[in-house]
Amino acid sequence: MKKVSIPIIKIIPEFLNYLEIDKGLAPKSIENYSRFLKKFSVWIKKKGLTSLPPYELTAEHMYEYKTFLARQGSSNKSNEPLKKTTQNYYLIALRNLLKYFSEKDILSLPADKINLLRDKSDRQIKFLKLDQLKKLLLSPTSDSIDGLRDRAILETLFSTGLRVAELTALDREQVKIKKETEYLEIVVKGKGGRIRTVYFSARAVKVLKCYLNARNDIDKALFISYSKNALKNENKRLSVRSIENIVKKYLKISGLPIMMSPHSLRHSYATDLLSNGVDLRLVQEFLGHRNIATTQIYTHVTNKELRDVHRKFHGGNKLGK
Repeated sequence: MKKVSIPIIKIIPEFLNYLEIDKGLAPKSIENYSRFLKKFSVWIKKKGLTSLPPYELTAEHMYEYKTFLARQGSSNKSNEPLKKTTQNYYLIALRNLLKYFSEKDILSLPADKINLLRDKSDRQIKFLKLDQLKKLLLSPTSDSIDGLRDRAILETLFSTGLRVAELTALDREQVKIKKETEYLEIVVKGKGGRIRTVYFSARAVKVLKCYLNARNDIDKALFISYSKNALKNENKRLSVRSIENIVKKYLKISGLPIMMSPHSLRHSYATDLLSNGVDLRLVQEFLGHRNIATTQIYTHVTNKELRDVHRKFHGGNKLGK
């Protein structure tokens, strides 16, 4: 490892170029990294550490930076403290900068010296059980094009585990349903530009087919708006916010918790796979996660279910103390 005397604050632009060119991150991801590391640059300037090289960065500096983040106000009007999950975004960006130093053989504080903050409330996974899912999926009516579309949206979200932005980006030409098809798989570009295959169940395909057969427009988007305002515009593709409102509408109709969201269907998809014994690495592929640590958040849910089953059925728990 080599000692580099260039100040950290001046290496950050090189790191952002590395993420764009070598890692191939999407422009939005680069923008986020830039924003998160700008906060670190602000702290460095406040502390009078603008000339601080990587090899002089210490664990004590990290503790002081964490304290700085904890006392920062959010950008909303209430000026409440930053949520721990938000603070972690800033820490993850900095940790990846340290990983970059390591990859370039630049002597610095090891990335694992930056521990993320724990917050059980922020890490809680909200998902629906199968009986709740059935209720939700059957809640749209089939007597209108809106109802057929909404049923197709709900079925697609649960069948594929797609992110909402990935769902809204789908085009009709991607979903080629043949008469004899009972199962469908398509390729999508997900977060960070990563390509993966997603799978539609026979049930989802059947609902999609009904929806597409009922359409008499030529719009290329798979899911479009039928509101009067949308019909006047060239772009009828549903937005992320529209999908969120549609899901909340049917959660309310079904009498299910309205704090759920379209992402809860993705959580339900992952939890369902893990509960049925699918390997964590495969679930990672299904979800399009770059890091398996992201997928591991679902094991907290399935581990609890396994624990409850063990307590209920294992003979050793019935022998007495």
